[in-house]
Amino acid sequence: MPIISRGIKWMFAASFLFALMNLCVKRLPHIPAIEIVFFRSVVTLLMSVWALRRASVPILGNNRKVLVLRGLFGAIALLLFFMLLQRIPLASAAVLHFIAPIFTALMAAVVLKERLLPLQFAFMLLSFAGILVMKSFDWRIGWLDVSMGVLSAFCAGCAYNCIRYLKGSEHPVVIVLYFPLVTVPLTIVWLFFDWVMPQGYDWLWLLAIGVLTQWAQVLMTKAYQAESAAKVAAASYIGIVYALGLGYVFFHETFTWQTLAGMLLVLAGVILNVVLTPALKKKQQKEVTS
Repeated sequence: MPIISRGIKWMFAASFLFALMNLCVKRLPHIPAIEIVFFRSVVTLLMSVWALRRASVPILGNNRKVLVLRGLFGAIALLLFFMLLQRIPLASAAVLHFIAPIFTALMAAVVLKERLLPLQFAFMLLSFAGILVMKSFDWRIGWLDVSMGVLSAFCAGCAYNCIRYLKGSEHPVVIVLYFPLVTVPLTIVWLFFDWVMPQGYDWLWLLAIGVLTQWAQVLMTKAYQAESAAKVAAASYIGIVYALGLGYVFFHETFTWQTLAGMLLVLAGVILNVVLTPALKKKQQKEVTS
């Protein structure tokens, strides 16, 4: 039996591609975030339609209401995250975005009727305490940035629950396709009022954002469909290591030990939540049935 399962390998690869995509976004501070989302969505739309036609898979899928919701939540989450990447250090933005599993668990309790344990709330408080530590010791992070990061993570958590709901009923690329199907019409209207013409290498960065995200989305979707959500979510936190490294190499971003401690608190709360919670639930279930 392999030490690292196929789903975890997919998530490691997806996280690396997402980190490269974040790097490309941060290289375009002069382009409005909503314009970057538009270009990314156009590339994703073209690649998704091509892949589905090649595989002879129906483009519009089966559960269209949930697919549209997945696209809408994903669009809001991405727009806020891109805006955040342009405002604060790469690793800080990544950490704020990585609290999405907290909202995934909360929304799963509401929508999917999954049970929350009292200890999960302690883990969640630990993560939010870490955010406060990050904010207190890093002048580059403001309350608006924190609010944007939390709202982005909330919408991402809602999108992940849609993916889980669609497990086994939709092709992974169909799930990815609904992001640009929702995003392109929404963003193209806004661009009439806020358009900056890309110049030179801007076009290459924009193309790279679209291509990297397309493959990352497919790998992430396959990972969530092949492995338990807890294991996949835990594996995704290797993205913080990527973000710290890329931010240091390309943007000379450094952090105080207090800020790094805040990041560790955030990650500790989230990882404890996604790793220990399933084991605790299984233990309680065995005690009830025995």
